[in-house]
Amino acid sequence: MKITGLILVLIFSISVYGNTIVVGKDKSINSISKGIDLARDGDTVKVYPGIYREGRITITKSITLIGVDYPVIDGQKKFENMVISGIDIKVQGFHFIDSRHSSSDDFSAISIIDATKIIVEDNKIDNAHFGIHIANSTYCTVKGNNILGQAVSEQSAGNGIHIWKSSHAFIVNNHIQGHRDGIYFEFVTESEIRNNKSENNIRYGLHFMFSHNNFYAYNTFRKNGAGVAVMYTHHVRMEHNIFESNWGTASYAILLKDITDSWIVNNQFISNTIGIFMEGCNRIDVKQNLFSKNGWAMKVQANCVDNVITQNNFKSNTFDIATNGTMVSSTFDYNYWDKYEGYDLNKDGIGDISYHPVSMYAMIIEQNPNALILLRSFMVTLLDKAEKALPTLTPENLVDKKPKMKPFKL
Repeated sequence: MKITGLILVLIFSISVYGNTIVVGKDKSINSISKGIDLARDGDTVKVYPGIYREGRITITKSITLIGVDYPVIDGQKKFENMVISGIDIKVQGFHFIDSRHSSSDDFSAISIIDATKIIVEDNKIDNAHFGIHIANSTYCTVKGNNILGQAVSEQSAGNGIHIWKSSHAFIVNNHIQGHRDGIYFEFVTESEIRNNKSENNIRYGLHFMFSHNNFYAYNTFRKNGAGVAVMYTHHVRMEHNIFESNWGTASYAILLKDITDSWIVNNQFISNTIGIFMEGCNRIDVKQNLFSKNGWAMKVQANCVDNVITQNNFKSNTFDIATNGTMVSSTFDYNYWDKYEGYDLNKDGIGDISYHPVSMYAMIIEQNPNALILLRSFMVTLLDKAEKALPTLTPENLVDKKPKMKPFKL
């Protein structure tokens, strides 16, 4: 009985952990596709170093594909390198190069379609049209990949990580650069983007639309053409991200359009043309953020309602707040403004007089952008001083009634 039990345990262990098929070591199997063909669900295919030119490699079995010392999968600029469709598949440790490019089709280095429980980890992707393209899939993890594109124009470029009509995606510790958008979400829900670095992309470091109930934290978005765009979305949390050096006439650290019931907390907006641009946004908490050395810290359009901007530090921005109307339906309270010139007689840390963060000059520029040429002129200084004494053009109700005297320790 004991021997029979031991045999059953061994059989069960083999069925759980599977076999290992080796490709490229002793040349008995020198094709990744052949190794996949020989594999059964639960098996591991281990690929040794080499350059593999096999056209499009397809995985539909529940297997683990592991590269040793980054074997190269070469698309030869003719093929998608790999297509994954199925359940419980892992691809790790490969160097994907030269996938097919197209202005009309979404060719990619790794394409994941109609799949679930997929892991793409610790790969290098160079000169792909789309780096990793995920569609109609659930529970996909994209982790620790280095994705380097060679995009020269929006029209001819794809995105680094592109996800469409999916849920429960986990995007973590990737480095993406040189694509149209670094990370792109459309109709994606219940997903997380953490600890990624997206920089030097032609358009957005992060771009998502119609993607609800998502969480974005500890990412760095630097030197992208237009910064980050979040559109037509509700219930999104953006926390502990760094938005830095996104400069240009049409550039923002983050553009928010038609966003509702969301949170922007503990982020850093440093050296951007505009820190946050809000249009048609309702019920957003903007809290405990640092705005430093931006052209405009925030532009809040008049069609934004019931937003709360509180406990933020505004330091060394050319303009702190700008708006395009006289009616303001958002709350600005308990922020630190380095331009505040009030006093604190009772020493409670709160200014005794309110602070109006919109300058007269900022309102003039909203109506006539060419007036920016007068920046830092003596005449502008006089206008702003006069407006503070007798407000006429600036929104009367855009006011911080409890300005902090010292910056918060964020």
